[in-house]
Amino acid sequence: MSHHDERTFVMAKPDAVQRGLVGEIVSRLEGRGLKLVGAKFMQIDEELAHEHYAEHTDKPFFDDLVDFITSGPVLAMVWQGADATRQVRRMMGATDPAEAAPGTIRGDYGLDLGQNVIHGSDHEDPGANEREIELFFDEDELVEYTRADEPWVYEDEDH
Repeated sequence: MSHHDERTFVMAKPDAVQRGLVGEIVSRLEGRGLKLVGAKFMQIDEELAHEHYAEHTDKPFFDDLVDFITSGPVLAMVWQGADATRQVRRMMGATDPAEAAPGTIRGDYGLDLGQNVIHGSDHEDPGANEREIELFFDEDELVEYTRADEPWVYEDEDH
């Protein structure tokens, strides 16, 4: 994979689905130049929720996380692009929407810490994106292709 082929896991959470924000989230990521390589509209069961939030098992808010993420359908996605994990995190904004800058997804659409519209892999946790992608997708569910606008998104590497 070249430098602009990093993959990252993103999820439109149940509140985004219920509020009709899935298209907005996809549009923003597409507009940035990231490439959608996998998507799955699904209902997360308790077992998958426990695996997804495994690092929070001992925290007091763990049960609330599981209850919320299993409360309705989600859109699980894999996006690809230069520094994709960090780019998505910046576009999402702070975990607490009250701290998220206007213009970020959470800053524009979230008001509550527990219902913050979107999940993205943590760029400060090496391997988080691969671990989350593998939880939700088999490799054959991810599509390799060249988006027609890639020469207009990335500088020519020969320069």
